[in-house]
Amino acid sequence: MTDTEPKDDEAAVRTLVHRWARAVHAGDLAGVLADHTEDVVMFDVPPPEDGVRGLDAYRATWPEFFAWQRSGASFEVVELSVTAGADVAWAYALLRCGTAAELAEHPGRRLRLTLGLRREGGRWRVAHEHHSFALR
Repeated sequence: MTDTEPKDDEAAVRTLVHRWARAVHAGDLAGVLADHTEDVVMFDVPPPEDGVRGLDAYRATWPEFFAWQRSGASFEVVELSVTAGADVAWAYALLRCGTAAELAEHPGRRLRLTLGLRREGGRWRVAHEHHSFALR
Protein backbone atom coordinates (compact mmCIF):
# COMPACT_ATOMS: atom_id res chain seq x y z
CA MET A 1 0.00 0.00 0.00
CA THR A 2 1.34 3.41 -0.87
CA ASP A 3 1.18 6.46 1.34
CA THR A 4 -1.53 7.97 -0.87
CA GLU A 5 -4.05 5.10 -0.78
CA PRO A 6 -5.50 5.81 2.70
CA LYS A 7 -6.08 9.45 1.80
CA ASP A 8 -7.66 8.37 -1.50
CA ASP A 9 -9.96 6.00 0.42
CA GLU A 10 -10.85 8.74 2.88
CA ALA A 11 -11.66 11.05 -0.05
CA ALA A 12 -13.79 8.32 -1.65
CA VAL A 13 -15.77 7.82 1.58
CA ARG A 14 -16.13 11.58 2.01
CA THR A 15 -17.50 11.82 -1.55
CA LEU A 16 -19.90 8.92 -0.87
CA VAL A 17 -21.28 10.62 2.27
CA HIS A 18 -21.81 13.95 0.53
CA ARG A 19 -23.44 12.22 -2.48
CA TRP A 20 -25.77 10.33 -0.09
CA ALA A 21 -26.70 13.55 1.75
CA ARG A 22 -27.48 15.32 -1.55
CA ALA A 23 -29.68 12.37 -2.56
CA VAL A 24 -31.49 12.53 0.80
CA HIS A 25 -32.08 16.26 0.42
CA ALA A 26 -33.32 15.78 -3.17
CA GLY A 27 -35.67 12.94 -2.19
CA ASP A 28 -33.78 10.65 -4.59
CA LEU A 29 -34.42 7.16 -3.21
CA ALA A 30 -32.19 5.41 -5.79
CA GLY A 31 -29.34 7.74 -4.84
CA VAL A 32 -29.91 7.15 -1.12
CA LEU A 33 -29.74 3.37 -1.63
CA ALA A 34 -26.90 3.33 -4.18
CA ASP A 35 -23.98 2.78 -1.80
CA HIS A 36 -25.56 0.55 0.86
CA THR A 37 -25.03 -3.16 1.41
CA GLU A 38 -27.85 -5.68 1.09
CA ASP A 39 -27.47 -6.43 4.83
CA VAL A 40 -27.32 -2.81 6.02
CA VAL A 41 -28.35 -2.14 9.62
CA MET A 42 -29.73 1.29 10.53
CA PHE A 43 -30.63 2.79 13.88
CA ASP A 44 -32.67 5.94 13.31
CA VAL A 45 -34.37 8.68 15.30
CA PRO A 46 -37.94 7.40 14.71
CA PRO A 47 -39.00 3.85 15.58
CA PRO A 48 -38.39 1.02 15.47
CA GLU A 49 -35.96 1.40 18.34
CA ASP A 50 -34.27 -1.91 17.55
CA GLY A 51 -33.42 -0.59 14.08
CA VAL A 52 -34.00 -1.91 10.60
CA ARG A 53 -32.06 -4.67 8.95
CA GLY A 54 -31.61 -5.24 5.24
CA LEU A 55 -31.87 -3.01 2.21
CA ASP A 56 -35.62 -3.54 1.75
CA ALA A 57 -36.36 -2.44 5.34
CA TYR A 58 -33.96 0.51 4.94
CA ARG A 59 -35.71 1.52 1.71
CA ALA A 60 -39.09 1.49 3.46
CA THR A 61 -37.97 4.12 6.00
CA TRP A 62 -37.41 6.89 3.45
CA PRO A 63 -40.82 7.82 1.92
CA GLU A 64 -42.14 9.24 5.21
CA PHE A 65 -38.93 11.24 5.70
CA PHE A 66 -39.09 12.58 2.14
CA ALA A 67 -42.72 13.67 2.71
CA TRP A 68 -41.67 15.56 5.87
CA GLN A 69 -38.70 17.07 4.09
CA ARG A 70 -40.95 18.44 1.31
CA SER A 71 -42.44 20.70 3.99
CA GLY A 72 -39.26 22.76 3.71
CA ALA A 73 -36.84 20.86 5.94
CA SER A 74 -33.11 21.00 5.31
CA PHE A 75 -30.61 18.14 5.36
CA GLU A 76 -27.04 19.41 5.14
CA VAL A 77 -23.66 18.06 6.24
CA VAL A 78 -21.86 20.67 8.34
CA GLU A 79 -19.00 18.55 9.71
CA LEU A 80 -17.56 15.23 8.53
CA SER A 81 -14.70 13.06 9.76
CA VAL A 82 -13.56 9.90 7.95
CA THR A 83 -11.10 7.13 8.81
CA ALA A 84 -10.46 4.45 6.20
CA GLY A 85 -8.46 1.25 6.37
CA ALA A 86 -7.89 -1.35 3.69
CA ASP A 87 -11.39 -2.91 3.83
CA VAL A 88 -13.25 -1.10 6.61
CA ALA A 89 -13.98 2.59 7.17
CA TRP A 90 -16.05 4.69 9.49
CA ALA A 91 -17.32 8.22 9.37
CA TYR A 92 -19.15 10.54 11.68
CA ALA A 93 -20.91 13.73 10.77
CA LEU A 94 -23.06 16.51 12.11
CA LEU A 95 -25.96 17.63 9.93
CA ARG A 96 -28.43 20.51 9.94
CA CYS A 97 -31.72 18.65 9.76
CA GLY A 98 -35.03 20.32 10.45
CA THR A 99 -37.69 22.69 9.26
CA ALA A 100 -37.01 26.41 9.24
CA ALA A 101 -39.08 26.78 12.43
CA GLU A 102 -37.22 23.96 14.19
CA LEU A 103 -33.83 25.36 13.22
CA ALA A 104 -34.87 28.88 14.28
CA GLU A 105 -35.95 27.56 17.69
CA HIS A 106 -32.79 25.43 18.11
CA PRO A 107 -30.14 26.89 15.76
CA GLY A 108 -27.32 24.77 17.19
CA ARG A 109 -29.19 21.47 17.11
CA ARG A 110 -27.46 18.88 14.92
CA LEU A 111 -28.37 15.43 13.70
CA ARG A 112 -25.53 13.06 14.53
CA LEU A 113 -24.62 10.47 11.91
CA THR A 114 -22.25 7.53 12.24
CA LEU A 115 -21.50 5.21 9.34
CA GLY A 116 -19.64 1.92 9.19
CA LEU A 117 -18.47 1.00 5.70
CA ARG A 118 -16.82 -2.00 4.10
CA ARG A 119 -15.21 -2.48 0.74
CA GLU A 120 -17.27 -4.78 -1.50
CA GLY A 121 -16.39 -5.47 -5.10
CA GLY A 122 -13.71 -2.79 -4.98
CA ARG A 123 -16.00 0.00 -3.77
CA TRP A 124 -17.07 1.43 -0.44
CA ARG A 125 -20.55 0.47 0.80
CA VAL A 126 -22.43 1.52 3.94
CA ALA A 127 -23.11 -1.50 6.17
CA HIS A 128 -24.15 0.38 9.33
CA GLU A 129 -25.90 3.74 9.69
CA HIS A 130 -26.89 5.43 12.94
CA HIS A 131 -28.75 8.75 13.32
CA SER A 132 -29.47 10.48 16.62
CA PHE A 133 -30.25 13.79 18.25
CA ALA A 134 -29.01 14.75 21.71
CA LEU A 135 -31.72 14.53 24.35
CA ARG A 136 -32.95 17.89 25.53
